[in-house]
Amino acid sequence: MRSDTFPNYDMPLFRPPSEGENLIIQATLGCSFNQCSFCAMYRTKSYVERPLEAVFNDIEQASVDWPDASRVFLADGDALALPTEQLVQILNKLEDTLPRLTRVTCYATPANILRKSAEELQTLREHKLNLLYFGIESGSELILKKITKGATQRGIAEAMHKAHSAGIKVSGTVILGLGGQDHWQEHIDGTIELLNSAPLTYLSTLQLYLDDSSVVEFHKKFGEPFKFQDDQAILLEQQRLLSGLNPPHPIIFRSNHASNALALAGNLPRDREKLLAQLQHAMDDASHLRPQHMRGL
Repeated sequence: MRSDTFPNYDMPLFRPPSEGENLIIQATLGCSFNQCSFCAMYRTKSYVERPLEAVFNDIEQASVDWPDASRVFLADGDALALPTEQLVQILNKLEDTLPRLTRVTCYATPANILRKSAEELQTLREHKLNLLYFGIESGSELILKKITKGATQRGIAEAMHKAHSAGIKVSGTVILGLGGQDHWQEHIDGTIELLNSAPLTYLSTLQLYLDDSSVVEFHKKFGEPFKFQDDQAILLEQQRLLSGLNPPHPIIFRSNHASNALALAGNLPRDREKLLAQLQHAMDDASHLRPQHMRGL
């Protein structure tokens, strides 16, 4: 994101790593669900749908500061929660104001996608909203309940199928370590089951990291003593995940988020053996891991 654009964002501001060089427009503030026990991103904000006039003003300012912007990320955490008519007006404004626009993206929850009809999703895609960032976190019913995700494995899969049918790409994230030492196999096996049943374009893994403000809530909602996984155990989770994946469509895989002990990149299933070899190499020699002081959200 260019430093000379938008000095008046409503902070804190979050975006996926891949949107770091793209224009960010805040269509909403905060997150309408905001109950996931592991996530502290929007706890200092109340959910607000920003007035169209304010959003349009930001877009017009962007066209002056960055007239050749081709990709836009709609923040904050819940832009897809907006009524479709309102979203279409924002997308039309972006198209009319930024002549080189090729792609618009935003975060999405399973509920946000499922509330939209197939026709609404197709309309949004036709207006260049063609990629959704989707927090899967886990495919295990037990873990989804323990982290207060507000979604089930079935609902997550239905949302992924619905977006895919509308021609919208989905970039999903899974959090390694979310089951702790006692439930890690269930966490990974449930995630494998989910990912093998629903279409996904991109898959990224993150490592569990709790902000100080969310530690108490996370442990309370988990409902039993939670024991964190160490790096070796996290690599074992990654190994089990990659070994078990047989997705219905090829997936572009990344573990390059700053929270990860080991950065990996490849296509699945094509590069499975190469990725597993890199994992084993790191498991045998911890010097290949990212130092703790360089990790975070």
